[in-house]
Amino acid sequence: MILLFNFVSTPHQKATEISYTDFISMVEKGQITEVTIKGREIRGVVADKKETFITYIPEGETELIPMLRQAGVRINVKPDDKNPWYLSFLISWLPMLLLVGVWIFFMRQMQAGSGRAFSFGRSRARMVSGEEVKVTFDDVAGVDEAKEELQEVIEFLKDPHKFTKLGGRIPKGVLLVGPPGTGKTLLAKAIAGEAGVPFFSISGSDFVEMFVGVGAARVRDLFTQAKKNAPCIIFIDEIDAVGRHRGAGLGGGHDEREQTLNQLLVEMDGFEGNEGIIVVAATNRPDILDPALLRPGRFDRQVVVPPPDVKGREKILKVHTKKVPLAEDVDLAVIAKGTPGFTGADLQNLVNEAALIAARKGKDKVSMEDFEEAKDKLLMGRERKTAVISEEEKRVTAYHEAGHTMVAKLLPGTDPVHKVSIIPRGQALGITQQLPLDERHTYSKDYLLKRLMVLLGGRAAEEIVFNEFTTGAGNDIERATEIARRMVCEWGMSEKLGPVSFGQRHEPVFLGKELSQIKNYSEATALAIDNEIREIVLSCYNKAKKILEDNIELLHRLANALLEKETLDAKDIDNILGLSQEKPAEGTA
Repeated sequence: MILLFNFVSTPHQKATEISYTDFISMVEKGQITEVTIKGREIRGVVADKKETFITYIPEGETELIPMLRQAGVRINVKPDDKNPWYLSFLISWLPMLLLVGVWIFFMRQMQAGSGRAFSFGRSRARMVSGEEVKVTFDDVAGVDEAKEELQEVIEFLKDPHKFTKLGGRIPKGVLLVGPPGTGKTLLAKAIAGEAGVPFFSISGSDFVEMFVGVGAARVRDLFTQAKKNAPCIIFIDEIDAVGRHRGAGLGGGHDEREQTLNQLLVEMDGFEGNEGIIVVAATNRPDILDPALLRPGRFDRQVVVPPPDVKGREKILKVHTKKVPLAEDVDLAVIAKGTPGFTGADLQNLVNEAALIAARKGKDKVSMEDFEEAKDKLLMGRERKTAVISEEEKRVTAYHEAGHTMVAKLLPGTDPVHKVSIIPRGQALGITQQLPLDERHTYSKDYLLKRLMVLLGGRAAEEIVFNEFTTGAGNDIERATEIARRMVCEWGMSEKLGPVSFGQRHEPVFLGKELSQIKNYSEATALAIDNEIREIVLSCYNKAKKILEDNIELLHRLANALLEKETLDAKDIDNILGLSQEKPAEGTA
């Protein structure tokens, strides 16, 4: 329509093409009154006939303009349009073509039968092959048992006859369980690198959408793709995003999440079997997963990925320091012993921090000093050297930390003091760092009571020296009270109340459990629990106070050394207190 309108509305006047010789002749006879020159094109009007004509100037013609001026012809000159016709056409019609293209695109998207209705129901899983992933089991350390179980799954995929000839069947699901940072996702990458079969990777949150039913559609699409590529592995990271307990929460179940979970349950072990598909999932919250998801036939195996022990930490450090130039004084075994409780992610962060510190100092290699500084930064926080602290507050902090250190050094059976500092780090004005000699999995009552004494040693030192209390002991008191409460209510370590558990553990609201802890005991028992907790804390406080009073000179000596040097390590503390490697008896120097 627009083309027709332009054609009709634009005046078209037909021009007669004449030869250049006739044009010159007409100019000499005075028959032309006006010409328009555009490049090599000449358009003009015959005076008596009012007819338009067109001709072209030969190349190299230089006498035409003087001749026209002499004949009194009016000359109009227009610039030559060098753009080709198709470019002019695009400039004119490009907006209209874009509108038509957009209209066609949306019409095709809205075709329900095409299966492309905004791709809501398509799975977002990314399929990779073993060649694309560079991580192998050689890059995973400290979780040997988990590697063995997963290695068995990979061997099953490569040679299923080895296991099926004895009546075994391929496991349908493997659930990786462990605290954050222990290497669950890294293990999944290693499976992809070792398996040599198609590997689908997706996060649990990728299933959930604002439209009900989309998550279930994506689960169906994921397993449809997996069936076409079987045998294969599906890895679902953070499966608790869709696998939480059904019917949970204050307002009932979340329809979208529950539909997604139901579809996942059916696909893993429903009416139709999925032979050759192994689902590997990872979570750090197995307690909130639906029981139907954890039964045999769906997730047949739960592989625990725990924090590494001292040997595992040393192996992990060797993996992460492959590309880091280390100085000769670096001993990875010593670093592993000094990092109890560190996960694989923590150790990777430690190596990275040490490398950054060494680079900041302009070193070519990372030394042991850099690792120690990085470890202090991660455990205690970065030094706040610019913090303005008064001398009186600094003195109180020195005696407070000296109190912790004195009780820890003079009590046998406590964790060794690694370092004490009154330099502000993080939110603390000072810190006393203890590192255990061995890995601890259970704690005795004697150890916990001595732990309480160490925690309360700082407040006891403030009372002995300054005869007043400060807010600096607030965190110590809170931690001591919590340990005493758990000793009485959970661990049955009270002589008066006996081995009885009081109160059910608090559960998160979203599990549909109780909003608060159930009080399954009488008011008289509650009073007895409060009295027992208070008695345990006060008894430990008085013992810590007695130790410091019996060794007041050592307390002053250690506090003055802290005020002078600000940071003391284990050797400095032993030299100042005059202690040997073995701890003396309680209450003696």
